[in-house]
Amino acid sequence: KLYIESYGCQMNFSDSEIVASVLGNEGYTTTTNMDEADLIFLNTCSIRDKAEETVRKKLNSIKHDPNKKDNVKVGVLGCMAERLKGKLLKEEKLVDLVAGPDSYRKLPELVDDIEDGQKAVNVLLSREETYDDIEPVRINSNGITAFVSIMRGCDNMCTFCVVPFTRGRERSRNAQSIVNECNDLYQKGYREVTLLGQNVDSYRWSDNPTLRGRALKEAPRDEVIDFAKLLIMVAKIAPNLRVRFSTSHPKDIIDEVMYAIRDYKNICNYIHLPAQSGNTRVLKKMNRTYSREWYDEKTARIKEVIPDCAISTDIITGFCSETDEEHADTVSLMKQVRYELAYMFFYSERPGTLAQKKYEDDIPESVKKSRLKEIIDIQKTINIELNEAEIGKIHEVLIEGVSKRDKNDLRGRNSQNKMIIFPKENYSLGDFVKVKIEKSTSATLIGKALEIVDY
Repeated sequence: KLYIESYGCQMNFSDSEIVASVLGNEGYTTTTNMDEADLIFLNTCSIRDKAEETVRKKLNSIKHDPNKKDNVKVGVLGCMAERLKGKLLKEEKLVDLVAGPDSYRKLPELVDDIEDGQKAVNVLLSREETYDDIEPVRINSNGITAFVSIMRGCDNMCTFCVVPFTRGRERSRNAQSIVNECNDLYQKGYREVTLLGQNVDSYRWSDNPTLRGRALKEAPRDEVIDFAKLLIMVAKIAPNLRVRFSTSHPKDIIDEVMYAIRDYKNICNYIHLPAQSGNTRVLKKMNRTYSREWYDEKTARIKEVIPDCAISTDIITGFCSETDEEHADTVSLMKQVRYELAYMFFYSERPGTLAQKKYEDDIPESVKKSRLKEIIDIQKTINIELNEAEIGKIHEVLIEGVSKRDKNDLRGRNSQNKMIIFPKENYSLGDFVKVKIEKSTSATLIGKALEIVDY
């Protein structure tokens, strides 16, 4: 039996489903009970120091767990694999196996090695691997929503980020294999797919074998399938298959993507557009390759083309040499855009990144935390105001599950990704229902279902 625990981004959770499929072909079934597992994998994140510390604590807990099976084997997958393989295997002796994101096809061989008493490592990065022929095993699935990976890696060398070093260069998956996977999910009863990539707007695919690498990136739009075209291909599978995507890069999202969202009702009116900072000098130091003015124009264009589009973001406070005035620019950006959701963190220096090599991490942690608290408080106020404005309105909601607080309530999201709670009555998972909003909190809308939407 295989127990697999995922940390970090949605891509890691999607990768865990690939791993479950690869090992499923070798006779492993997944379990949610770690104590009965013969093989324990942690699929890890390196984006911040805290994420790595969480994994270390878990590995130590597993090592000293008296309830675990005899001879259980432990492995670390994902982004921590390359960076910490030596420490985890030899110095701390916490794991038996280390595998990077591009080596999951090799897991059966690596598992054979550790069964024979050896340590096993494969952290090689690939320029081709997309796992496009592997059908993921949906772990802990609600049977309604699913992640579908459309590309891997990242070519954007943001100075604070480890992803290009842990996941390698960008490569896009065969477009037809993506459509086939989404169609298969729809036939199995799923009603929402989220297309995943570190930078989905860079997606480009062609059947023409001469169009690879730089030639593919530079080819005219009419010669390739780009992200806008892929969105439409997936949206056309069925009108009651919702399509989401993550993540967009401000420098790459084009009008055609916005037009696709506008023109196809089942492509959700929601764009995750990480800003990271609201100040042009800091953005340049981060190598984000756009200015504050560019970002302002991009968000204005989104709202012009899709007036009811929700925008979310990522923000880093306390990046190297950030001044109080530059932090104030980030505050002004948040108040200007009024994000529906923001993932907010203070800067955590990552070994091997360009920022770690070139810049001094010179902002005191107390200042970083103070700035972070300020933007968290601002975002909470914005959320309260945005949600209060929805009272009295009617939203179409896809039912995803039972409320975590009350089993008599159901929960689901609208097109703008807002979580909505309402009484269960006779509605079922997978139904699309119209819900009238009666009250709100900073994180949730609460209402009453009016009727099922008939597709």
